[in-house]
Amino acid sequence: MTTEEKLQHFYEVSVENAKEEAEGAVTEYEQVLEASLEEHRQAKRRQAEMELKAEADNAKRQVNKALSAEQLRIKRRLSKKQDQLKDKLFGKVADKLNAFRETPDYEAYLLKKIEEAKAFAGEDELVLTLGRGDESLAGRLKEKGGHELEIAEEDFGGGLKAVVPTKNILIDNSFSSLLEGEKEAFTFDGRILHG
Repeated sequence: MTTEEKLQHFYEVSVENAKEEAEGAVTEYEQVLEASLEEHRQAKRRQAEMELKAEADNAKRQVNKALSAEQLRIKRRLSKKQDQLKDKLFGKVADKLNAFRETPDYEAYLLKKIEEAKAFAGEDELVLTLGRGDESLAGRLKEKGGHELEIAEEDFGGGLKAVVPTKNILIDNSFSSLLEGEKEAFTFDGRILHG
């Protein structure tokens, strides 16, 4: 083999080796790029999932906030309506109590309450008080009930109040107090709360 042939052979082998090395380097670089691209895709996918989850959580919070606000608004409207209905109902009850005060049964009711108060007081001093609106009944009640009756400065819607001073006890059977107590205890779920 001549020098030129040797040189040609060396050149061909060198070019072939360089080509193989270049192809290996390109293949290796492509693999590195592919791995880097896949890693980048996965990172972007994770980031998108996290952003989607954060947006979903935020949307849930916004919906819950709006729902809570609406529930509160509905509860307020319901409470206002219940108060209106309660006032109307107890207005009717007050009207019925006023109508009852005009019947003979009212005097019998007051006599019964006088007897109950006297029985409770026993031998202790007892002060019975009628409201200003029932002043006209005082004479008959004293005669039939056998006890002195005072007249209050105010009208308490009917009924009477009894005080046992030695025991520091007030028995309040005034219609205004009884009605107010029932109004406070009244609920719309069919129960009466006793606190």
